[in-house]
Amino acid sequence: MADTRNGAVTLKGNPVDLAGSELKMGDAAPDFTLQSTGLEDITLATSAGKMRIIATIPSLDTPVCHEETKKFNDQAGSLENTEILVVSMDLPFGQKRWCGAEDVESVHTLSGHRCTKFGEDYGVLIKGGPLDRCLTRALFVVDGDGTLKHVEYVSEIAEHPDYDAALAAAKS
Repeated sequence: MADTRNGAVTLKGNPVDLAGSELKMGDAAPDFTLQSTGLEDITLATSAGKMRIIATIPSLDTPVCHEETKKFNDQAGSLENTEILVVSMDLPFGQKRWCGAEDVESVHTLSGHRCTKFGEDYGVLIKGGPLDRCLTRALFVVDGDGTLKHVEYVSEIAEHPDYDAALAAAKS
């Protein structure tokens, strides 16, 4: 699937500025250090050798992000040797509470709250406006060697990503 960031990313029709560069299929996925709900540091290397779906979202406490995370949780069992990482700026404590309340156990929620480097490196950090310092909605499929196999910057943050395209890339 073609990247969509080269077009405008909007929130309810209003343009959103993003920090960092757009990633493309075939690029090496940038390394990162994010915090798990158990407060451990998680890096890209933590799951080396596995296929990874990295979903970035503004917040678990919004309807589309809620549905997206639940959908990936439901799909996780059908994916061999694949980890699904849902990344937001939500605090790990809030992510843990949300996952417990929603019976989400098959995806790993990770927090980028300590710094903006992940958001900048993946080109998903929102600059300014009502979602300042949140992450825009995007999907990245990273193979076991760290190469991006699928990239989707969702053009309208309030809309769902193309789940089927990401799942197909993870299965290929």
